[in-house]
Amino acid sequence: MRRRIAIAIIIIVCFLLQCTVFKSLSIGNVSPNLLLVVTAAFGFMRGNKEGLWVGFFCGLLMDLMFSDVLGFYALVFMFVGFVNGFFRKSFYPDEIRLPLILIAVSDFACNVVVYIGLFVFRGKLDMGYYIIHTMIPELIYTMLVAILLYYILLKVNQKLEETEKRSETKFV
Repeated sequence: MRRRIAIAIIIIVCFLLQCTVFKSLSIGNVSPNLLLVVTAAFGFMRGNKEGLWVGFFCGLLMDLMFSDVLGFYALVFMFVGFVNGFFRKSFYPDEIRLPLILIAVSDFACNVVVYIGLFVFRGKLDMGYYIIHTMIPELIYTMLVAILLYYILLKVNQKLEETEKRSETKFV
């Protein structure tokens, strides 16, 4: 229960930061995707199932705020969280390279799916412009913010796991 509340607070705080602070700090109309970082991080820190659920709620918030189609971002983020969950066995808290690579690949893949799902079907076929002016700047900005946000999420996850282990030993 404590973990669910903590994750809900993290999702809401990151959503609010993404919509307010980082929108005002946008560079060339591009801001980092904090909810994608949260989804990917919990996917490979906690596994497929938790990544899927965190992705669903992050995507649902994105749908409610930014999308005309309800469920599009929820589906994309669920997929991102689920796929990142496969790397849980390769997860080591001291290693920063794998999480950052996974976040970068997730951000790029998410942007490709968004381009295909929201632009190609409407006849906007200038992918080169989208890559240069949106995808790459967002990827770089997200990676810079992800370095700090990942450490915060890692510490919160470690604290929650420590609390869960202490609670388990009380009842045994």
